Amino acid sequence: MAKLRYNSGFIHAVVNSLRLQGFSLTLYLDFIRRSWPLLCFGFVSIFWGNFGQSFFVSWYGAHIQESLGLSAAVYGSLYSAGTLASAITIMTVGGYIDRWPLQRFAAAVGAGLMLACLVMVASYHALTLLLGFYLLRLCGQGLLPHTAQTTMARYFDADRGKALSLSASGVPVGEVILPLLAVALIAAVGWRGSWLVFAASVPLLYLPLILFFLRRAPQDTNTPPIQQANTHHASSKGRRYMLGDYRFWLALPAVLAAPFIVTGVFIQQGFILSAKSWDPLWLASCFIMYGVAHWLASLLAGVLVDLFSARRLLPVMHLSLIAALAVLALCEGQWVAPVFMILLGSSIGVVGPITGSLWAEVYGTGKLGSLRSLMTAFMVLSTAISPVLFGALIDAGITVRDLFGSCAIGAVAASILVAFSYPRATVDQLG
Repeated sequence: MAKLRYNSGFIHAVVNSLRLQGFSLTLYLDFIRRSWPLLCFGFVSIFWGNFGQSFFVSWYGAHIQESLGLSAAVYGSLYSAGTLASAITIMTVGGYIDRWPLQRFAAAVGAGLMLACLVMVASYHALTLLLGFYLLRLCGQGLLPHTAQTTMARYFDADRGKALSLSASGVPVGEVILPLLAVALIAAVGWRGSWLVFAASVPLLYLPLILFFLRRAPQDTNTPPIQQANTHHASSKGRRYMLGDYRFWLALPAVLAAPFIVTGVFIQQGFILSAKSWDPLWLASCFIMYGVAHWLASLLAGVLVDLFSARRLLPVMHLSLIAALAVLALCEGQWVAPVFMILLGSSIGVVGPITGSLWAEVYGTGKLGSLRSLMTAFMVLSTAISPVLFGALIDAGITVRDLFGSCAIGAVAASILVAFSYPRATVDQLG
């Protein structure tokens, strides 16, 4: 009962604060005017990282399978294997952002993305394709967002939530622009030629842009110099400390719940379409609502994180995810699709700034890259497992009601566990 009173009182405080202060674009515009170089660095890094995201690579699946003569099962296995290998590698190389100057690390990751695109151009064999998938997932899905979000969390304190939200806008912008660009380039120069264009975009656009932004970024004396190595690294607590903290294990299910469930939903959307008798075009149109909700919820969550801290928001983080899964499991009709997609987009938008700020709040920023790379690896592994698990349950005859009702119950359980993890912990209390 005490926990229920805490949650209801906290939600009331959130509503009152937003009513008094107003969720105005002024908050973001003032912040952007002060910090635009580093925010732009984060945005373009995440935008270019979209080349390794599943939503983008999926547009090439049919073309690649036809060109290489691969079955859907073999193609999917190569993609999963590349994803899993990238997750293991991220744990090793992601921590170098704590030791190297930021511009050197970002440039190295950008060069890796360019190499990934060139390998895709040269993929005439399954093994070459596997290497291309590995590099795309490592640099695109993993290290470029890791670079951006680690930088936002490290170099911003009072405005950390807004910084994470603004840089993460590179994902919804990419979701709108890049599929159209891919389709146009495939029609004009073929699928291999389109990857050559993307490879060229790294030295011609991405690298000059990040160097331009980083050279103009204002420097806070409390953070490591942008163009020098991180001198705070050696004295900070790292992975061993975090893994030995029981609070981390209480929080982990909640941190991974949204990417795990949402990936399973998207990969198995054919099962949902069949069970709900939805037209594919209808669901596709609802993705626009998903993207808008994702973006707006992320901006709102950024303000809330700065007002209340990520630790206090953890217990209520999955309210929209639970609502989305409940609607999908229990309701029927065409109206369910847009409501479900709006709630699902809101859940992903809220989770990003909260979990992105959490590790800096609790463990500090000295070894933040090492900590975030470990969490990125956990996230990538969870997104590799969920499609397989969902597929096995679907093949065994599970219904939409049972599958997503169980997911909702799991999200509730994760929210209960996380309520006993970090909400009252601070860096000083843990250190």
